[in-house]
Amino acid sequence: MNELFKYLDDFLAKKSDKKKLVVIYGPTASGKTAVSIDVAKYLNSEIISTDSRQIYRFMDVWTGKITQEETKGIVHHMIDIINPNEYYSVWDYNIEANKNISDIFDSWKIPVLAGWTGLYIDSLIYDNFTSKAPRDENLRNQLEAERLEFGNEYIYKKLQEIDPKYASELHPNNYMYVMRWIEVKMLTGLSKLDFVTEKSLAYDVFFINSFSWDNWDIVYDTIRQIFFLNNFKTREDLYKNIDKRVSWMFENGLLDEFKWLLEKWYKKEDFWLNSIGYRELFDYIEWKTSLDETIALVQKNSRNYAKRQLTWMRRYEK
Repeated sequence: MNELFKYLDDFLAKKSDKKKLVVIYGPTASGKTAVSIDVAKYLNSEIISTDSRQIYRFMDVWTGKITQEETKGIVHHMIDIINPNEYYSVWDYNIEANKNISDIFDSWKIPVLAGWTGLYIDSLIYDNFTSKAPRDENLRNQLEAERLEFGNEYIYKKLQEIDPKYASELHPNNYMYVMRWIEVKMLTGLSKLDFVTEKSLAYDVFFINSFSWDNWDIVYDTIRQIFFLNNFKTREDLYKNIDKRVSWMFENGLLDEFKWLLEKWYKKEDFWLNSIGYRELFDYIEWKTSLDETIALVQKNSRNYAKRQLTWMRRYEK
């Protein structure tokens, strides 16, 4: 980590008209949590989670949520803030997380963002991220009615028709994002990808990439201010670590956590039930698949999800 800290010092010493921010990003199981702790301790700062699943209470095993002991005394924000049955949009996240950023700046500290939800990161680091994103409740209600009647795939195909490139980065079961960006595309004519490319950074940002197989031999890209951690030299190394993490989840109570959540919070339309790591468990508890088959399926879907995460996050390198 000494090399990383050297470049961090250079970044902090460089004059800028913008406030400074550190963003740690990368796919699942790539080592972001441990690095974020080291960086926050070095900067004597606090961490803002950019993980769209860790905002939920009671989902500790599934989300790989950091434990109190693992925080090593570092304050973490945007974790355990809502119940599983509550709706929380990226704009809700943006408002709350920006308050945390302001408070950290007021304490004369450099905020550290850490997580793998690209939309959450984008909402914080780009100028006026939401200014061109209107809401249309009538259209939204119409899409939701169609989804409930015909299913997630039906809505997903609508997004594929009008914005196929962005649709390829989403899973059909991420229906909140799917419906939101159908709405945006229909109302503005712009893709989600257009919103990103036309934005300028709101901060002087130091990016820390926990995995990038095209650039594993690059330590620091001074032009784009990206530090490549090189935790894994190949894609296969990352996939092996994902498989290990999934096995750990099952060994440490994922099934019990899932069953408890079903008993307490379950509603058919709940968004969280459609997420990788949970949705595969339905067939298991209904005796349709064996435990080994279920674990293998979660591993496979998690690896595929990592591919989509990497596609999204490579835009920071562009």
